[in-house]
Amino acid sequence: MLRIGFGYDVHKLVENRKLILGGIEIPFSKGTLGHSDGDALIHAICDALLGALSLRDIGFHFPDSSKEFKDIDSKILLRKTIEMIRAKGWEIGNIDTTICLEKPKLKDHISLMQSTLANVMGISPDQISVKATTTETMGFVGTGEGVAVYAIVLLQRSL
Repeated sequence: MLRIGFGYDVHKLVENRKLILGGIEIPFSKGTLGHSDGDALIHAICDALLGALSLRDIGFHFPDSSKEFKDIDSKILLRKTIEMIRAKGWEIGNIDTTICLEKPKLKDHISLMQSTLANVMGISPDQISVKATTTETMGFVGTGEGVAVYAIVLLQRSL
């Protein structure tokens, strides 16, 4: 049996914050605004994982109204999400993601994102696709106001 989940997340880019994507810090003059560390890639993956099993969304499990999750490293949220998925008897087949961001360019950071995410989830880096694109200067991403991330996951029953 297989299950598919889709996730989407956006965060505003602001000064005096770190740009964290895929569990790593990317050097840039702006970072993501959020209750946690603002890692939109991890948040989209969490939503896709939770959605595949009809377990609601990241905000339900890790509400932004909770002091417990203020400035939390999103890798912790991903680990907790993976624990929920495995407790239900499911494993990741693969994950495919797209980061929409005008600047900075991410090509030199993608391998580290993949290995970092794989380590957190206990899977192989070749099970995680991380792609980056721009929006050709259109919309809030194109004007440099924010980042958007899409993720889709395939889950399979544990053996």
